[in-house]
Amino acid sequence: MSEIEETLEYKEPKTLKQKLWTAVKTILKIAVSVALLYYVFSKVPLEKVKFRLLHANYWWMLAALVLYFCSMLMSSWRLMSFFKSIDLKLNAKFNFRLYLLGLFYNFLLPGGIGGDGYKIYLLHKNYNMPAKKVFWAIMFDRLSGLWAIGLVTVFLILLIPQIDVHIGVPFGIFAVASAIYYFVAYKFFRDYTRNFLGGHAKAVGVQGFQVLAIVCIMVGQNFTGKFSPYLLSFLISALATIIPISVGGAGIRETVFQQLSKVFPMDVGLGVFLPITFYLISVIVALLGVYYVLRPSRLADGLPEMQKKARK
Repeated sequence: MSEIEETLEYKEPKTLKQKLWTAVKTILKIAVSVALLYYVFSKVPLEKVKFRLLHANYWWMLAALVLYFCSMLMSSWRLMSFFKSIDLKLNAKFNFRLYLLGLFYNFLLPGGIGGDGYKIYLLHKNYNMPAKKVFWAIMFDRLSGLWAIGLVTVFLILLIPQIDVHIGVPFGIFAVASAIYYFVAYKFFRDYTRNFLGGHAKAVGVQGFQVLAIVCIMVGQNFTGKFSPYLLSFLISALATIIPISVGGAGIRETVFQQLSKVFPMDVGLGVFLPITFYLISVIVALLGVYYVLRPSRLADGLPEMQKKARK
């Protein structure tokens, strides 16, 4: 069954087979996260990470939390660009509420339909918008994020002596890949390129806020060395979490940092501490979405279209 089909059947009673498969997927994701974290902490003593957390400068941690929250605001704004491309014009406040609810589903309900699936279902139901159109808008939103990670990665590569390549190589590869990406999008998904540049510019803003959040976490550890290896490792770990095989990426980011500490001049304890702290910050922000689980009527506040449907 495709993701779109699963989405449209979201409110239908699940068969025993579907319930079992959902349970199995959840157990597997938890098992992967636990196994990866066990491996990481067999290499890096947990006490080192605990010590860093207890002795962190919490003002800098708060700054990182604020920056991450800003990245989510920017991310929801980016998504609106792609929704506008298919003439789906949402109230900005409603869009952000829905985004927070999606974060909650993605991070804390790993066995459910997921945040993106819920968005597709809700917007299809309330706006009579074809599910495939909403699906592709969300897909291009995600692709813009990957493109932005690639752009920032190219710049960071130039700051790391261990990566001995000519400046033209990473820029050339990125430029060619970007041209192919846009050509395919324009040729086969032309509607979604109406706000293409704006959406991708916002994607760079999202990654910029998150990179600054990592910088704040490091400054809170009195770090005075080179930031670039840690920031590059953070972006590589973000790419590694694309495959949804763990709970919110837990375990994957830590494993990537631990392995890359063998390649780049990084303190492995700090390298493992960063993704754990970033994950905790992500969970704190995602928890804001639980409000709309407990009070679903608040999700549609100020949205005339949905209120009219509710009265019928």
